[in-house]
Amino acid sequence: MIKKNIPNLITAANLFTGAVGIHFATQNEFEIVAFCIVIAAVFDFLDGMLARLLKVHSEIGKQLDSLADMVTFGLLPAFVMFQYLQINEVGLWSYFAFIIAVFSAFRLAKFNIDTRQNEEFLGLPTPANALLIGFLIYWREIEQLNFIFQSTSLIMSSLLLSILLIVELPMIALKFKDLKWRSNAYKYITIIVSIILLGIFQLTAVPFVILFYIFLSVIKFMVQARN
Repeated sequence: MIKKNIPNLITAANLFTGAVGIHFATQNEFEIVAFCIVIAAVFDFLDGMLARLLKVHSEIGKQLDSLADMVTFGLLPAFVMFQYLQINEVGLWSYFAFIIAVFSAFRLAKFNIDTRQNEEFLGLPTPANALLIGFLIYWREIEQLNFIFQSTSLIMSSLLLSILLIVELPMIALKFKDLKWRSNAYKYITIIVSIILLGIFQLTAVPFVILFYIFLSVIKFMVQARN
Protein backbone atom coordinates (compact mmCIF):
# COMPACT_ATOMS: atom_id res chain seq x y z
CA MET A 1 0.00 0.00 0.00
CA ILE A 2 2.81 2.44 0.88
CA LYS A 3 4.68 1.55 -2.32
CA LYS A 4 1.57 2.25 -4.40
CA ASN A 5 1.16 5.74 -2.97
CA ILE A 6 4.78 6.95 -3.11
CA PRO A 7 4.33 8.61 -6.55
CA ASN A 8 1.06 10.18 -5.35
CA LEU A 9 2.83 11.67 -2.33
CA ILE A 10 5.44 13.20 -4.67
CA THR A 11 2.61 14.59 -6.81
CA ALA A 12 1.02 16.03 -3.67
CA ALA A 13 4.35 17.73 -2.91
CA ASN A 14 4.16 19.30 -6.39
CA LEU A 15 0.67 20.61 -5.59
CA PHE A 16 1.74 21.91 -2.18
CA THR A 17 4.72 23.72 -3.68
CA GLY A 18 2.51 25.31 -6.32
CA ALA A 19 0.07 26.53 -3.67
CA VAL A 20 2.95 28.03 -1.68
CA GLY A 21 4.17 29.67 -4.87
CA ILE A 22 0.77 31.33 -5.40
CA HIS A 23 1.01 32.82 -1.91
CA PHE A 24 4.40 34.34 -2.67
CA ALA A 25 3.17 35.57 -6.07
CA THR A 26 0.47 37.59 -4.29
CA GLN A 27 3.28 39.10 -2.18
CA ASN A 28 5.33 39.97 -5.31
CA GLU A 29 8.12 37.68 -4.08
CA PHE A 30 8.90 36.56 -7.61
CA GLU A 31 12.33 35.08 -6.87
CA ILE A 32 10.73 32.69 -4.38
CA VAL A 33 8.04 31.88 -6.94
CA ALA A 34 10.72 30.91 -9.45
CA PHE A 35 12.30 28.64 -6.84
CA CYS A 36 8.90 27.05 -6.13
CA ILE A 37 8.36 26.32 -9.83
CA VAL A 38 11.75 24.62 -10.11
CA ILE A 39 11.10 22.47 -7.03
CA ALA A 40 7.64 21.57 -8.30
CA ALA A 41 9.07 20.66 -11.72
CA VAL A 42 11.49 18.27 -9.99
CA PHE A 43 8.56 16.67 -8.12
CA ASP A 44 6.64 16.47 -11.41
CA PHE A 45 9.54 14.59 -12.99
CA LEU A 46 10.06 12.30 -10.00
CA ASP A 47 6.46 11.16 -9.62
CA GLY A 48 6.34 9.81 -13.17
CA MET A 49 9.78 8.25 -12.91
CA LEU A 50 8.94 6.55 -9.61
CA ALA A 51 5.62 5.30 -10.98
CA ARG A 52 7.48 3.62 -13.84
CA LEU A 53 10.24 2.21 -11.63
CA LEU A 54 7.82 0.87 -9.02
CA LYS A 55 5.28 -0.20 -11.68
CA VAL A 56 2.41 1.37 -9.78
CA HIS A 57 0.55 3.29 -12.49
CA SER A 58 -3.00 4.18 -11.45
CA GLU A 59 -5.87 6.24 -12.82
CA ILE A 60 -6.04 8.29 -9.61
CA GLY A 61 -2.33 9.06 -9.94
CA LYS A 62 -2.88 10.28 -13.49
CA GLN A 63 -5.74 12.54 -12.47
CA LEU A 64 -3.92 13.82 -9.39
CA ASP A 65 -0.90 14.68 -11.54
CA SER A 66 -3.03 16.81 -13.86
CA LEU A 67 -4.73 18.57 -10.96
CA ALA A 68 -1.37 19.35 -9.35
CA ASP A 69 0.03 20.59 -12.66
CA MET A 70 -3.02 22.81 -13.13
CA VAL A 71 -2.22 24.61 -9.89
CA THR A 72 1.56 24.73 -10.20
CA PHE A 73 2.04 25.20 -13.92
CA GLY A 74 -1.31 26.76 -14.83
CA LEU A 75 -2.66 28.93 -12.05
CA LEU A 76 0.69 29.97 -10.55
CA PRO A 77 2.18 31.49 -13.75
CA ALA A 78 -1.18 33.19 -14.39
CA PHE A 79 -0.95 34.77 -10.93
CA VAL A 80 2.59 35.93 -11.67
CA MET A 81 1.49 37.61 -14.90
CA PHE A 82 -1.53 39.08 -13.09
CA GLN A 83 0.73 40.62 -10.45
CA TYR A 84 3.00 42.13 -13.11
CA LEU A 85 -0.03 43.74 -14.75
CA GLN A 86 -1.29 44.92 -11.35
CA ILE A 87 2.06 46.65 -10.78
CA ASN A 88 1.49 48.48 -14.08
CA GLU A 89 -1.93 49.62 -12.83
CA VAL A 90 -3.86 48.65 -15.97
CA GLY A 91 -7.15 48.07 -14.16
CA LEU A 92 -9.39 45.31 -15.50
CA TRP A 93 -6.77 44.36 -18.09
CA SER A 94 -4.86 42.68 -15.26
CA TYR A 95 -7.41 39.86 -15.29
CA PHE A 96 -6.49 39.04 -18.88
CA ALA A 97 -3.50 37.16 -17.41
CA PHE A 98 -5.80 34.40 -16.19
CA ILE A 99 -6.33 33.16 -19.74
CA ILE A 100 -3.02 31.39 -19.09
CA ALA A 101 -4.77 29.29 -16.44
CA VAL A 102 -7.72 28.59 -18.76
CA PHE A 103 -5.55 27.50 -21.68
CA SER A 104 -3.37 25.44 -19.34
CA ALA A 105 -6.49 23.54 -18.28
CA PHE A 106 -7.31 22.80 -21.91
CA ARG A 107 -3.68 21.76 -22.50
CA LEU A 108 -3.66 19.32 -19.59
CA ALA A 109 -7.10 17.90 -20.38
CA LYS A 110 -6.09 17.35 -23.99
CA PHE A 111 -2.84 15.67 -22.97
CA ASN A 112 -4.75 13.16 -20.84
CA ILE A 113 -6.80 11.86 -23.76
CA ASP A 114 -4.40 12.43 -26.66
CA THR A 115 -2.56 9.23 -27.62
CA ARG A 116 -0.33 11.06 -30.11
CA GLN A 117 1.97 12.60 -27.50
CA ASN A 118 4.10 9.60 -26.62
CA GLU A 119 7.24 10.73 -28.48
CA GLU A 120 6.54 14.45 -28.97
CA PHE A 121 4.35 17.02 -27.26
CA LEU A 122 1.65 18.86 -29.15
CA GLY A 123 1.76 22.40 -27.87
CA LEU A 124 4.00 23.98 -25.27
CA PRO A 125 4.19 21.86 -22.09
CA THR A 126 2.79 23.67 -19.06
CA PRO A 127 6.01 23.26 -16.98
CA ALA A 128 8.02 24.99 -19.73
CA ASN A 129 5.49 27.83 -19.86
CA ALA A 130 5.59 28.21 -16.07
CA LEU A 131 9.39 28.29 -16.02
CA LEU A 132 9.47 30.98 -18.70
CA ILE A 133 7.01 33.21 -16.86
CA GLY A 134 8.38 32.45 -13.41
CA PHE A 135 11.94 33.40 -14.32
CA LEU A 136 11.06 36.62 -16.14
CA ILE A 137 11.93 38.40 -12.91
CA TYR A 138 15.62 37.90 -13.69
CA TRP A 139 15.23 39.85 -16.93
CA ARG A 140 14.55 42.97 -14.89
CA GLU A 141 18.30 43.19 -14.40
CA ILE A 142 18.76 43.60 -18.16
CA GLU A 143 17.95 47.16 -19.23
CA GLN A 144 17.42 46.18 -22.87
CA LEU A 145 14.65 43.76 -21.85
CA ASN A 146 12.70 46.13 -19.62
CA PHE A 147 10.09 46.53 -22.37
CA ILE A 148 8.92 43.00 -21.51
CA PHE A 149 7.40 44.37 -18.29
CA GLN A 150 5.32 47.03 -20.03
CA SER A 151 1.60 46.32 -19.96
CA THR A 152 1.21 45.82 -23.72
CA SER A 153 4.09 43.33 -23.83
CA LEU A 154 2.70 41.41 -20.84
CA ILE A 155 -0.77 41.16 -22.35
CA MET A 156 0.56 40.07 -25.74
CA SER A 157 2.88 37.56 -24.08
CA SER A 158 -0.05 36.12 -22.12
CA LEU A 159 -2.03 35.69 -25.33
CA LEU A 160 0.86 34.21 -27.33
CA LEU A 161 1.88 31.75 -24.64
CA SER A 162 -1.74 30.69 -24.15
CA ILE A 163 -2.04 29.93 -27.87
CA LEU A 164 1.24 27.99 -27.81
CA LEU A 165 -0.16 25.80 -25.04
CA ILE A 166 -2.94 24.41 -27.22
CA VAL A 167 -1.71 24.79 -30.80
CA GLU A 168 -0.92 21.46 -32.45
CA LEU A 169 2.74 22.29 -32.98
CA PRO A 170 4.99 19.28 -32.32
CA MET A 171 7.36 20.14 -29.48
CA ILE A 172 10.53 18.26 -28.59
CA ALA A 173 10.13 15.77 -25.74
CA LEU A 174 13.31 14.72 -23.95
CA LYS A 175 12.40 11.05 -24.04
CA PHE A 176 15.12 8.70 -25.26
CA LYS A 177 14.58 5.24 -26.75
CA ASP A 178 18.29 5.03 -27.57
CA LEU A 179 21.37 7.25 -27.33
CA LYS A 180 22.11 7.57 -31.06
CA TRP A 181 22.76 11.09 -32.32
CA ARG A 182 20.81 10.58 -35.53
CA SER A 183 17.52 9.80 -33.81
CA ASN A 184 18.04 12.29 -30.96
CA ALA A 185 19.86 15.21 -32.59
CA TYR A 186 17.32 17.89 -31.64
CA LYS A 187 17.13 16.57 -28.08
CA TYR A 188 20.91 16.68 -27.70
CA ILE A 189 21.05 20.18 -29.19
CA THR A 190 18.39 21.31 -26.72
CA ILE A 191 20.32 19.89 -23.78
CA ILE A 192 23.74 21.17 -24.90
CA VAL A 193 22.56 24.71 -25.68
CA SER A 194 20.60 24.83 -22.40
CA ILE A 195 23.68 23.85 -20.39
CA ILE A 196 25.81 26.46 -22.17
CA LEU A 197 23.25 29.24 -21.65
CA LEU A 198 22.73 28.35 -17.99
CA GLY A 199 26.48 28.15 -17.44
CA ILE A 200 27.04 31.61 -18.89
CA PHE A 201 23.96 33.53 -17.79
CA GLN A 202 22.78 31.44 -14.80
CA LEU A 203 19.15 32.08 -13.76
CA THR A 204 18.74 34.86 -16.31
CA ALA A 205 19.10 32.20 -18.99
CA VAL A 206 15.98 30.18 -18.06
CA PRO A 207 13.51 32.17 -20.24
CA PHE A 208 16.07 32.13 -23.07
CA VAL A 209 16.32 28.34 -22.73
CA ILE A 210 12.55 27.96 -23.05
CA LEU A 211 12.43 30.34 -26.02
CA PHE A 212 15.24 28.39 -27.69
CA TYR A 213 13.32 25.17 -27.03
CA ILE A 214 10.27 26.64 -28.77
CA PHE A 215 12.38 27.95 -31.67
CA LEU A 216 14.15 24.60 -32.17
CA SER A 217 10.83 22.75 -32.07
CA VAL A 218 9.52 25.02 -34.84
CA ILE A 219 12.67 24.41 -36.90
CA LYS A 220 12.31 20.66 -36.43
CA PHE A 221 8.66 20.81 -37.51
CA MET A 222 9.52 22.83 -40.63
CA VAL A 223 12.32 20.47 -41.60
CA GLN A 224 10.12 17.41 -41.16
CA ALA A 225 7.26 19.06 -43.08
CA ARG A 226 9.61 19.86 -45.97
CA ASN A 227 10.87 16.26 -46.08
